[in-house]
Amino acid sequence: MNAPPAERLAIAVAQLNPIVGDVTGNLERARTARAQAARERADIIAFSELFIAGYPPEDLVLKPAFQAACRVAIEALARDTADGGPAMLIGVPWVEDGKLHNAYALLAGGRIEAIRFKVNLPNYGVFDEKRVFASGPLPGPVSFRGVRLGLPVCEDTWTDWGDYENVVECLAETGAEILIVPNGSPYARDKNDVRLSVAVARVTESGLPLIYLNQLGGQDELVFDGASFVVNADGGLAWSLPGWRETLVVTDWARDAAGNWVCAPGQLSGEHSPDRALARAHESGQADHAVFRHRP
Repeated sequence: MNAPPAERLAIAVAQLNPIVGDVTGNLERARTARAQAARERADIIAFSELFIAGYPPEDLVLKPAFQAACRVAIEALARDTADGGPAMLIGVPWVEDGKLHNAYALLAGGRIEAIRFKVNLPNYGVFDEKRVFASGPLPGPVSFRGVRLGLPVCEDTWTDWGDYENVVECLAETGAEILIVPNGSPYARDKNDVRLSVAVARVTESGLPLIYLNQLGGQDELVFDGASFVVNADGGLAWSLPGWRETLVVTDWARDAAGNWVCAPGQLSGEHSPDRALARAHESGQADHAVFRHRP
């Protein structure tokens, strides 16, 4: 007999700094974060876009040996979840039916429970994902403890309601209850305001709460600032994580009287001034490039 759907969830948000190409290191980063989430009694922990590979992996992701290493790492993490500790949501390049996808995987109970593929592949500015990835089909939610989680990946939240291949609209219409959005969104001046505006638009259209989870750190000409946040279905900001710092928090969720999910209020980090944010971008990029140059 199936257990009734959960009435409460503790969702850990892991805003971390994966290194492109360091599959073994990123695997250990994920394990360390999961252990911390377990100590804080999280039910599930979410990581950012393509976490196990690092983002953006560019042509590296086209190498079969690298694809295989990423799959092996995800399968190892899936086995870890047999211990009864937190489930995991994690980004990975994934080959399915001969096509390479930007994927997000649910790992629980010792196995890969579900995988969803990014639909809208950005191909402008610093992004050229259409060159390396295949677009996935419009997804339905995944089920975790009877709760239907919608997993739009980064660009999948940037299309307006009614547009072609609107992932959030599809998820809302197929019963999603909470949106968890992994991102690899690079820093730009006033980018936080843009991200929040896009997220609130999707929340307003869908009537669903949303976790916006972004990575941080420097990679080639890009730098990622983190600044993850949670927006409730009423458009109110429940959490905002600090920019420019690795952070793991556990967000507490419960159903309200109408059965809808609400995130309890938590940390609201103040934003840096635009000039200070620019300075932090330079510091972060230089520090990570120095680490990369001196890796053995």
